[in-house]
Amino acid sequence: MITAIIVNLANAYSMVIFIYVMMSWFPNMGGFLLDLYEALGKICDPFLDLFKRFIPPIGGMVDISPIVALLVLQFGVRLIVALL
Repeated sequence: MITAIIVNLANAYSMVIFIYVMMSWFPNMGGFLLDLYEALGKICDPFLDLFKRFIPPIGGMVDISPIVALLVLQFGVRLIVALL
């Protein structure tokens, strides 16, 4: 029961991060989309910033820190579930 909740919460957070990253590719947002992007930023940035400190953008433009963050999140959840 508790493992299913943990896995589902991690999957939901992964989806939120994915949507946030995809929205960052469209800089000319306005209105509701801009508000949504800023709200998602408040949820995702604290976690993503942990990885952005250690992983510089490739070529100065391509940021792979969200990929690493998602991998760490998924592996961490799998480890926690295995320990329960």
